[in-house]
Amino acid sequence: MSEPLLFAQHLARRYGARVAVEDVTLRLERGEALGLLGLNGAGKSTTLRILAGVLAPHRGSVVLHGYDLARAPLAAKRHLGYLPEVPPLFPDATVDEYLAFCARLHAVPASRVAARVARAKARCHLGDVGARVIRNLSKGYQQRVGIAQAIVHEPAVLILDEPTVGLDPAQIREVRELVRALRDEHAILLSTHLLNEAESICSRVAILHEGRIVYDADPAAAPRSVRIACKSPPPVATLQAALGDVRIEALAGGSFDLVTADPDDTLERLVTAAAGAGWGLREISSGRSTLERTFLEVTRDHVPQVKSA
Repeated sequence: MSEPLLFAQHLARRYGARVAVEDVTLRLERGEALGLLGLNGAGKSTTLRILAGVLAPHRGSVVLHGYDLARAPLAAKRHLGYLPEVPPLFPDATVDEYLAFCARLHAVPASRVAARVARAKARCHLGDVGARVIRNLSKGYQQRVGIAQAIVHEPAVLILDEPTVGLDPAQIREVRELVRALRDEHAILLSTHLLNEAESICSRVAILHEGRIVYDADPAAAPRSVRIACKSPPPVATLQAALGDVRIEALAGGSFDLVTADPDDTLERLVTAAAGAGWGLREISSGRSTLERTFLEVTRDHVPQVKSA
């Protein structure tokens, strides 16, 4: 296995008596996009702030591109691009002025600043707004500027905290497409509370619950969920016998959710059995996301915090 671009070991952080992060270990390889999921208050933003060097952990270490973040912070951060949940924009600057300033902050040589700004704008589709004042841009364009400042020095690792929050559907689609394109040249850690966003963008998903990583896997490798409906639904035991190694959940109205590692084989068995037994198969569709199922299972012990009046 190659050396990871980002390697965090046994991170812990407390706020007084409250545990925010406990024993978090993450690694990120080149070309990967890791989605960090969790309920509100799970510790996502605290974890990202530690990984970005904004917040010191009480225990643990972070290594970026071979540099220990605590021992060599400047060297480590030259390989890091960070977009916090609220982009750190200068609203009275033009896009070109702001990105040039960010490039200089990251020690880009003066002779290369203009070229780096031009490339960041091109990758973020900002070429026609370079002379515009940032405060006059739409929310979607401002988010693009926030991503551009994170990549202007061409870092190895990108950390993006809720990059689509507050955007309209069209803007969300544009930012997701941009993040997918950035995977070709960066390792990306993406915090989001949207399961479909993680599934569509990320090659791995980690779920943080009460400060701990409770799941870390490739969502594409997970079993798939298929929903079926029958006019004359069979008993679950009969359906199980026909389909084999499939997890079956009976729903109302003669419907079932089938969770299977091999959808093609399961559907072939299903159609054959339904035709022979007269079940009246009337619907086959995508069922509930298996990532959603996993998320609900690993966070089922969550107790909502109720604010006193």
